[in-house]
Amino acid sequence: MTVTGRTRRSAGLLLFRTGAGRGLEVLIGHMGGPFWARREEAAWSVPKGEYTPDEEPRAAARREFGEEFGRPPPEGAWVALGEARQAGGKTVTVWALEGDVDPAGAVPGTFTMEWPRGSGRLREFPELDRFAWCTPEEAARLLVKGQRLFVDRLREQLAGAGEGG
Repeated sequence: MTVTGRTRRSAGLLLFRTGAGRGLEVLIGHMGGPFWARREEAAWSVPKGEYTPDEEPRAAARREFGEEFGRPPPEGAWVALGEARQAGGKTVTVWALEGDVDPAGAVPGTFTMEWPRGSGRLREFPELDRFAWCTPEEAARLLVKGQRLFVDRLREQLAGAGEGG
């Protein structure tokens, strides 16, 4: 909850790819900044970000992917993965989109914060400092706990689509 009592909301886009003998893979990003620098497990995220009540969640997911990855998402059909309330109280809504991008081509957006704390020095850090294609099993280990369910929901959606046609 924010100071005003409104629930904070984020929207994100989980890219996925299949085929070429590799099975399902999802694109996730390692959180940037000094707090996450030495962590791997539970330090990765779906590209996402906060939005205001006057912005559509899907538009926010598209914008945030562009800001965090540095390139617009590929074209394609979006698959709703629903929402989940995170440990900190934020509600996150995520869509999946099939597409293949090169993580090496990412140009991450940045944020500014005082670092070290209390130093009075402002430093700039990437929002997500690197991206990687991961299997669902790898993603379950790397993603922050509150986002792992989106990979599970994607697997369920894909399994259901496969059974139906």
